[in-house]
Amino acid sequence: MSSVYEKYQVKPVINASGRMTILGVSTPSDAVVDAVTQGMQHYFEMHDLVEKTGQYIARLLETEAATIVSCASAGIAQSVAAVLVKDDDWLLTHLHETPLTDNEIVLPKGHNVNFGAPVGAMVALGGGRLVEAGYANECSARQLAAAITPHTAAVLYIKSHHCVQKSMLTVSEAAQVAREHQLPLIVDAAAEEDLRCYYQAGADLVIYSGAKALEGPTSGLVIGRQPWVGWVQRQSGGIGRAMKVGKEGILGLACAIEQYLHAQHETGQQMVAKMAPFIEALNQLDGVQARVVWDAAGRDIARAEITFNEAITGLPTGQLLEQLKQGEHAIYFRGYKANSGIVEADVRSVDAQQLMTIFHSIRAVLNKETTA
Repeated sequence: MSSVYEKYQVKPVINASGRMTILGVSTPSDAVVDAVTQGMQHYFEMHDLVEKTGQYIARLLETEAATIVSCASAGIAQSVAAVLVKDDDWLLTHLHETPLTDNEIVLPKGHNVNFGAPVGAMVALGGGRLVEAGYANECSARQLAAAITPHTAAVLYIKSHHCVQKSMLTVSEAAQVAREHQLPLIVDAAAEEDLRCYYQAGADLVIYSGAKALEGPTSGLVIGRQPWVGWVQRQSGGIGRAMKVGKEGILGLACAIEQYLHAQHETGQQMVAKMAPFIEALNQLDGVQARVVWDAAGRDIARAEITFNEAITGLPTGQLLEQLKQGEHAIYFRGYKANSGIVEADVRSVDAQQLMTIFHSIRAVLNKETTA
């Protein structure tokens, strides 16, 4: 039997980019795959399944409520819709046909990012209108509060490496501002690894990707307080119908969360040890310098930062990245700083042998360039 790569003529990937949607995010465990299979092969009353799995997850995480959605982006859209619609039956089914005035969603300007799609697109899908607080490089609690008006429906906080990190208020500070103005705080924590801290910091709705840190199937998790979570769940009869999660995703994610809470996770120091030979090898190449860096968003994730001196390598780093995708395996890095000659290798989804394959591929491309 041919592999899926041969059958569909798609290229195998070495993923040094991280838990990224463009690469399929993560590879769930056998137990999660078994849970997905059980979901696919059995029938359920879906409302009951959503309700009971949400209650089960809420008990596991010691939160007031939880519900599973199709992905983190859907979680943003449905959370925004939830704070606008609440328990209004007419608005539930006529959200985008009804003129809204009190639909402003306030977030720090440095959090208005594109994570593969714009945050604003998800907010608009939920019927909201973004209002930016502060500046691209600064947002204090006072600046956040200044952006709130009688038309504000919620405060949104994006906890992500995509966002500006410096001079930004914390989640707990945002929660305090929201409470003072009697508004809910929505936190998008899609790739975050702590499933309790943002809820404990005062957020009313916290959104996670089911397929990133949790290594579940494509899905999302919304935890938080009532009535907000119940109103998110209610969106299955509104905009959530177009982004419904299947029974396999529900059971797969519930299993993944259970495993995640009891698993021994690879620590940052273990990542450092794994990448040490890789970094040492890279530092032997002309025009290449590599070192350990830590996750900009504060997670316990160590990566290899690789700097290419283009005057020596003779190759723009962006072109190098493109050539590495064209080999026998498509090799992907975190290329956010490629315009400055810097890339990062995320080692969570690769083993030591794959890291050396990456090294040999980089060396081959650079050697080809210098001998051309």
